[in-house]
Amino acid sequence: MKVTAQQIRRLREETGAGMMAIKSALEKAKGKAAKAKEILKKQGLEKIAKRDEKQASEGQVYAYTHAGNRVAAVVKVNCETDFVANSDEFSQLVKELALQIASMEPKNIKELLKQAYIRDPKRKIQDLVDEVAAKVKEKVVVTEIARISL
Repeated sequence: MKVTAQQIRRLREETGAGMMAIKSALEKAKGKAAKAKEILKKQGLEKIAKRDEKQASEGQVYAYTHAGNRVAAVVKVNCETDFVANSDEFSQLVKELALQIASMEPKNIKELLKQAYIRDPKRKIQDLVDEVAAKVKEKVVVTEIARISL
């Protein structure tokens, strides 16, 4: 099957992956974008798994206070570089995790990562973390969480 530039461009906008990787994934998936995304995700996660020995000493701490000031959540997420820590993708992940903590009251990080994502119950929180790690090509680790309520 011939892969078109439009298919590559569309998938690049959605995933942020390299053009050659996208072309290869689309060819393997016979032009099916959803299947190509899965292939790219697997490739990205394989690369991230190789980074396990890397130290994740940069990151962000984010606090979310729910309307009415009756619930607050704090999350600390680490990555390898300050460049990634200041990226839009990483910042959005940290905010989403704080919202998840405020909404779903996980008792610990392990429980948080297993929870269904409040905005898309078909996905787990671990999936969100893995997707950002694959996109930024760095180790991303949730290291601390807390929730306070009245």
